[in-house]
Amino acid sequence: MPHMTGGQAVVESLKREGVEYIFGIPGIQIMTIYDAMYNQRDIRPITVRHEQTAVYMADGYARVKGKPGVALVVPGPGVQNASAALGTAYACSSPVLLIAGQVESYNLGKDKGSLHEIHDQLDVVRPVTKWCHRVMDGNKIPAAIHEAMRQMAVGRPRPAYIEIPWDTMAGKTDVEFPAPEQFPCLKSDPEGVKRAAELLISARNPLIWAGGGVISADAAKELTALAEALGSPVAMTAEGKGGIPETHPLSLGGAYYGFGAVRGATQKADVILAVGTRLTWQMRPGTAPKPPQRLIHVDADPKVFGKNFPAEIGIVADAKEGLLAIIEEIQGKKIPQNRWSYEELEECREKHRIWLWKQAPQQCEMIAQIRKVLPQEAILVSGITNIGYWCNLAYPIFQPRTYLTSSYFATLGYAFPTALGAKVAAPERPVVCVTGDGGFLYACGELSTAVQYGINLVTIVFNDQAFGSTKSDQQRNYQGRLVETDLKNPDFVALANAFGVKGIKVNPENIGQALMQALEAQTPVVIEVPIPTLVPPFQLSSAEET
Repeated sequence: MPHMTGGQAVVESLKREGVEYIFGIPGIQIMTIYDAMYNQRDIRPITVRHEQTAVYMADGYARVKGKPGVALVVPGPGVQNASAALGTAYACSSPVLLIAGQVESYNLGKDKGSLHEIHDQLDVVRPVTKWCHRVMDGNKIPAAIHEAMRQMAVGRPRPAYIEIPWDTMAGKTDVEFPAPEQFPCLKSDPEGVKRAAELLISARNPLIWAGGGVISADAAKELTALAEALGSPVAMTAEGKGGIPETHPLSLGGAYYGFGAVRGATQKADVILAVGTRLTWQMRPGTAPKPPQRLIHVDADPKVFGKNFPAEIGIVADAKEGLLAIIEEIQGKKIPQNRWSYEELEECREKHRIWLWKQAPQQCEMIAQIRKVLPQEAILVSGITNIGYWCNLAYPIFQPRTYLTSSYFATLGYAFPTALGAKVAAPERPVVCVTGDGGFLYACGELSTAVQYGINLVTIVFNDQAFGSTKSDQQRNYQGRLVETDLKNPDFVALANAFGVKGIKVNPENIGQALMQALEAQTPVVIEVPIPTLVPPFQLSSAEET
């Protein structure tokens, strides 16, 4: 049984769990972990300039790589700074492990003013984690890290958190490491699957809604196979984009705030199969299920059933396992053919395209240029900015894990640091961040991180000199009374150059050319694109016909 410090136990445990990177900022209570990484090659630490970025990068890494991302911070301000990014990972069902230091064990809960002290720190992270735990004995560190990995792998993948007191981290103890383990997926209930299969076979016009759970479960192949077997069209939430290629004849593409090609099919559908999605309020009238439509809901989290829309059948299962079970159940059964014709689905798509270009011609033109340049395997991180919102509807995705959003958390400032983590996970693939001027300035200091570690991310900053959606809100709904939504920005090209990053400024019509130049540069690049303040899709009436 090896004898080691708590910090060494952390690093060795993470190594045994297959962790390759730790994103963090060194600080006094976690220095034994950093010391344990000295002269070892298995885990690479990446130092950031803000704790929020540490978790954002771990999140971007996790969603692209399909394995947990790990962040490391000091207690107190480190944990509080990281909490917004934890909230994003929680909303996106992303497996992120945050490891934090803690004050000395003998000062816990005493409110004596110890360095970085918060009373009680676990309460800070509890609302935005699936599982959180404090380790008081060094010999229990490996078991805690293993349990965190299990929590993120079984059921719904959400963040986990471990904190370790300063003296526990530094002290030495005998340590035993759990054996490597393949965590089982949630299996579906056979009776529920049988009922679902019967309902889908008897449906006149079945419709499938695919959410982020399809992506996190690597179930794109199974989703496509079931859609083809049933002859059912597939609509995707923003987080589910990539579940089926948007070139597939059964794909209705992405939907967002009640808009999308699925609007044209929603009224006709009589049975809806929702897989790996919460069916949030963002669906709004136009795409939301409503009686007498019958809803089958497959999700790893039973708490989502009936939360927003009543489900006739709820199947608790990992998306891959649930879809496979339904496929097996319908095999050999007589399934009606041509329940949806190619012509009517193409009419839905064409009607949506016409609506898009009518409502957002400038945005659609810029998005089309980006899509034309990027190969299918490229990763786009869609930020909280006007072009990002419209990407949910207008940017086609062809492969899973190539489109990242912040889901319902809508975290301003998340896109740039999350895209850095995505690029660390896939250094050989183009990664592009779409952000606004307001959001980019949240974490622009991480340009230094990009340069230091050779993270060749391309960031497109759409600069309207404002918090654009709130300014548009004031223009449309508050009779043009503008209050504190205009911004005074730096010269983004000069800012990039100051960090040693290549900066390019172009007009909207030249985005494609600038993006090609940026990708060829093989270096971090910031492209500034001046635009006017534009209307986001969620400020349009969902009752409007597409």
